[in-house]
Parts: sequence; structure tokens; C-alpha cells
Amino acid sequence: MAAASVAVAAAAASGSAPGAVRGSARRPLAVALLTAALAAAPAARAAADADPAVRAPDGASAVLDGLKTYGQAVLRTRDGSVRQIPAGLYEMRVDGGGMLQTYGVGAAGYAQPEARYTESGWGTSPLAGNGEAGRIRWVLEHSYPQLNDLAGLAKAAGAGSLTAESAAAGTQVAIWRLADGAQVEAADPAAEKLADYLQRAAGRLPEPPASLGLDPGEVSGSVSGPVGGRLGPVTVRTGAQSVTVTPDAAAAAMGVRVVDAEGRPVATAANGSRLYFEVPVGTPDGVASVTVQGSTKVPVGRVFTSGVPTQAQIVAGSSESAAAATARALWPKARAVPSGAESGVEAMTVGELSAPGQGSVPGSASGTSAGSAAGVTSEVSPQEERLASSGSSAATPVIASLAVGLVVLGGMVVLLLRKRPLEDEEN
Repeated sequence: MAAASVAVAAAAASGSAPGAVRGSARRPLAVALLTAALAAAPAARAAADADPAVRAPDGASAVLDGLKTYGQAVLRTRDGSVRQIPAGLYEMRVDGGGMLQTYGVGAAGYAQPEARYTESGWGTSPLAGNGEAGRIRWVLEHSYPQLNDLAGLAKAAGAGSLTAESAAAGTQVAIWRLADGAQVEAADPAAEKLADYLQRAAGRLPEPPASLGLDPGEVSGSVSGPVGGRLGPVTVRTGAQSVTVTPDAAAAAMGVRVVDAEGRPVATAANGSRLYFEVPVGTPDGVASVTVQGSTKVPVGRVFTSGVPTQAQIVAGSSESAAAATARALWPKARAVPSGAESGVEAMTVGELSAPGQGSVPGSASGTSAGSAAGVTSEVSPQEERLASSGSSAATPVIASLAVGLVVLGGMVVLLLRKRPLEDEEN
């Protein structure tokens, strides 16, 4: 957007606008605006380049097989309509190996087979802010398939007898009621008794951890700091006995290593292990990532989301399943600062600019470039060092205004050069 506005302004300044010669008195102001836009464009472009890429999820990813063990339920919608819907257990195929059993979170949507899902925390799922989320996890832990003793489950619920299908239907109905307050009943009387029992008895359990995660990771943030030291730590969180640690090839080619607190290279890690990025002195600006992979059971109560919130799934059972997580490190180098410019921007007046075709602008490559180069320093103030360590930039608050300002500047230049000159200017 910024580049487009500068291009429009430059085209107008090239003389294509009518009356460009007669309106030459306005040229200095136009050139000043163009120079300001060109000076601000690199900063806006740098800010865009610094935006993180799409972040990979922590944990497992899977494809939905479909509804496997289920009965029927009757849903009464808010508009007064009544319809019968399937209610029960889905199955998922985990990427890299493993199977999951899941229930639907919302009663509004039937999850479509072959849809792709990723593991999520409650805060990034339809359960975000839902005070009943802990009770849903209790239901999952105290019903089918976690409890395979169907006779004992039926006795506790006063349901007479339960089959796998009626137990799955009753559990699903209880989850729907807690998740979104759905007015739904199981079609089978035994399943309905189980749903009522689970809803009444449900206590509250905390959110389960990710099957495999890094803190901080791609979802929660990155580690950063200056070159020549260790950036981190990144802490491994997993139920797996051991996970493999793989730095990205580009970072390894630059000499960046993933090490432990003593500086030893790390190839495997366990729950609680701390990883660091060791960045050699002289390494140019860059980004490195590390991926950990392992096999573990996905905790009951973890949510899997797709692109459709109403089709979210919650884990009721898991085999040993493949999981992965990624963390990232950034290391900015010292920025060059012109001498005498306290704010990092040199002052410039309209009178210092030449009209197009009348020689170079003072301070350009043909003017005072040697003097400007002599005043450049690579030293960084304490404030900038703190910003570098936190991954922030002193220009962050003004990036948004720069982008908008560039468009406005381009439009102003076009209007100034196209406006008819005053009568005395024509004479």
C-alpha cells in the first residue's frame, strides 16, 4: 500500500500533470513530501517483514474419520423446531500415527469426515470463557469410554443397562448441555438417565496440558536477544518420556546451535528440559526455530478445532499418538544511527530541496554522502538493548500511522501538482 502511494506520487511529479511548469512554485513542497514518503517506506517495509509467519500449533494434528459409536438424540432449537440428530463418539487419525476418540463440543453442527483438526487449548476454542469447561472434562473422565464397566456405569446412573451406543449417546448429550446450554435429550431412556446423572454429578477439573508444547512456543511467543549469547530458555512440556530436538537447517548453516544450560548440544529432551539458542558473534539478523517431536497420549479434555467452530471436538480417549511443537528465536543486530539526529530522523526543510532536473538533493550520493557515512555508528543505547532483548522495536507505536500517512502523502502530492496555479503565477 505504501509503495503504491509513492509510485502514484512519483508519476505525477515526472511532469505528466497539466500545468506542471506553471505550477513549479509548488514543486519544492511536492519533492519534500515525496522524500518523506520514500524515507518512511523502508521502515514500514521492515515492520511488515518482521511480522511472524503463520504459527504452528502445539501438540497433535489429525483428520476426522467420522461418527463411529452413537445413538440418537432429540434437539429443540431456539426457533421452536425439533429434530433428531446422531449423538456419540467420533474417531480421528493422528498425523504421524495414532487414533483419538472424541465427542462434539457443539450440538449445532455435525462434524464432516476428512476434515483436518489441530490440538488447541480451551482459550483458543469454542470453550473459551465457558465456566462449565471443567465440568465437561469431569464428564469425560467419569463416563464412556474412559469407564468401560458399562454395568457399573448403568448402576451409578440408575439406567438399568447400557450398551456402548447408549453410553456414548448419553455422554454426548451431557456434554452438549454443559458446552452450550442445548435443549437436547437422548432418544434412548437409559442414555437419557446417564445424561441426567452426569450433568448432576459433574465436578470441576482443571484444563489438561498439551500433549506436547514449548514455553514460550510459536503460539505464545518467541525468545529474543543480542548475538553472542544464549537466547532462552524454551521449556519442554510433554507427557512423553522423551522427545527429539531438531533445529532448522538454515539456522544450523549459520552456526546457530540448540544447547542446554551448560552449552552442550541437545538432540533429545524430556518434560521440563530447558533449551537455548546459541547465536555466534557476527551472525547477521535472523530467525531460528527448533522443533520437538514425540509420541504420547493426548490428554482427555484437550480440544481439536477445524475451520468451523461448531464442529470442534473434545478428546475422550487416545492411543499413543505423534505430536510436535515449535519454538522460535530472533536476534536483531545494532541499527545504524546518523550522528546528531537524536530521534533517528534527520531534519530537512523545503528550501534545501532542489526542483526536479536542477541538480541533486543535498545529502544525496552526489552531495554529502561521505560526511553522512562518517557519522554512522553501530553502538546501541541501553534502551535499544532492552528493546532488542524483548523482541520489540522503538518504532512499533508509529508503524500503523506511517502506513496510513504514506497513502495521504501520495494523494497530497497529486493534488498539489494538478491544481491550477494562481493568476499571478501564470503571469
